[in-house]
Amino acid sequence: MIRLTEIKLPLDHTEEDLTAAIVAKLKTRPQDYTIFKRSYDARDKTEILLVYTVDVAVKNEQQILQRLRRDRRVSVTPDMTYQFVAQAPAELENRPIVIGTGPCGLFAGLTLAQMGFRPIILERGQPVRQRTKDTFKFWRKRKLNPESNVQFGEGGAGTFSDGKLYSQIRDRRYIGRKVLTEFVTSGADPEILYVSKPHIGTLRLVRIVEDMRNRIIDLGGEIHFATKVEDILIEDGQVCGVVANGQQLLSNHVVLAIGHSARDTFKMLHERGVYIEAKPISIGFRVEHPQSVIDAARFGENAGHPILGAADYKLVHHAKNGRSVYSFCMCPGGVVVAAASEPNGVVTNGMSYYSRVERNANAALVVELDPATDYPSDHPLAGIELQRELEQRAFQLGGGTYSAPAQLIGDFLKGEPSQALAEVEPSFQPSVHLTDLSGLLPEYATDAIREAIGEFGRKIPNFDRPDATLTAVETRTSSPVRIKRDHKTFQSINTRGLFPAGEGAGYAGGIFSAGVDGIKVAEAVALSMLESQ
Repeated sequence: MIRLTEIKLPLDHTEEDLTAAIVAKLKTRPQDYTIFKRSYDARDKTEILLVYTVDVAVKNEQQILQRLRRDRRVSVTPDMTYQFVAQAPAELENRPIVIGTGPCGLFAGLTLAQMGFRPIILERGQPVRQRTKDTFKFWRKRKLNPESNVQFGEGGAGTFSDGKLYSQIRDRRYIGRKVLTEFVTSGADPEILYVSKPHIGTLRLVRIVEDMRNRIIDLGGEIHFATKVEDILIEDGQVCGVVANGQQLLSNHVVLAIGHSARDTFKMLHERGVYIEAKPISIGFRVEHPQSVIDAARFGENAGHPILGAADYKLVHHAKNGRSVYSFCMCPGGVVVAAASEPNGVVTNGMSYYSRVERNANAALVVELDPATDYPSDHPLAGIELQRELEQRAFQLGGGTYSAPAQLIGDFLKGEPSQALAEVEPSFQPSVHLTDLSGLLPEYATDAIREAIGEFGRKIPNFDRPDATLTAVETRTSSPVRIKRDHKTFQSINTRGLFPAGEGAGYAGGIFSAGVDGIKVAEAVALSMLESQ
């Protein structure tokens, strides 16, 4: 097939218009075509354009390619089929263990199962439907289950998020394409294969995660829930198994896909001598605006168009005090959710359903920290100490009942406590407690966020409107540690057979990149197991 890029058409074009654009370029009518990518160009809000990449089947392909060989927008469609790197032997001496069923663990487990390695997958939390019940119970009744919540359980933290499936990573081997394809196989809308910013949404992720689990089991894998890894067995620098729920499971290949909030597991690994180093995190608040404000700023009169959907944004500001403030995990038409995993702490995160029709837009406004200067010590786990301190302070500032402390932007900029809400109603459940957030974060972070809000108001009109709300505290933007691994073998630099993976190990940032990393680690495990047979 022939790939055509940068086909630009009006927002309300017809299918015939796209066909006509293909004919105009190739000078022949296509036998068939598929849309590989569709994005939009909204630089001119009065004339928003859709931008297509299409793969076209024609009769005289070679002649057309020769005639258009100097046109950079015309090329041969690459083979995007994922190629497995190995196949398990008929008899395995031992099976790989995967710890965690977030996106990284699921894709590591699925890929190993597809290659015949029959992985044993351990998850400290509950299956996704029970986990959803536990999470909603916390949001509605303030009853936290420390082992089944937004952070822990089947599907990982990404289950209660916007389900965004895009990243800046390069995809030369089309591993990212495999991630999207597997989601579609398990029930995701096929549009995620071609829209520029695909997302799934929380409730749809529940069904998709269940289907992925069943596919792993059908291929010979095992998944054990409510099974917490309490210890790791190491002999002479080589992993030989784990202890879970008091029982030993032996394996020379263990994938560590534990997510960014498994603080007790990080502590255990450090005590066992696995090399861990502190990694930067970012801290801040969740900001909420009416979604209509963001739509109007981005799309003008085209706001509300069904193809465009709810608008998003991505902002960054370099403050005068040397700190960088940026928006993170922007959730169009979404809600702010309670994401605590430890008692007596308040943590915020953002979530959207597939339709993205909730009243508010929300995003984290965060400041990046430097472990060398901003953490309380030089201990590898010092970032966890800082996170926990901020979360406990937010718990107390919110009234000690799992309500989140909140403040109107206008009051935050003036340094005055908020007394009443206005038009923008915070979406956080179970509730918010109006207060003054000025003293919650370190002073440098508060100052930088105040300065950034004014700058963001110049980029997005009404971003700094006085009645927009801030809800605290955002601390789980990424893992506070990196479990360092060899870039070729993907094994821990000082513990053979241990494969740190995904966001918790410091090698991913979101559903998509975590899934990609899970597949890469599965490949490394498979090759290592064949070498050791």
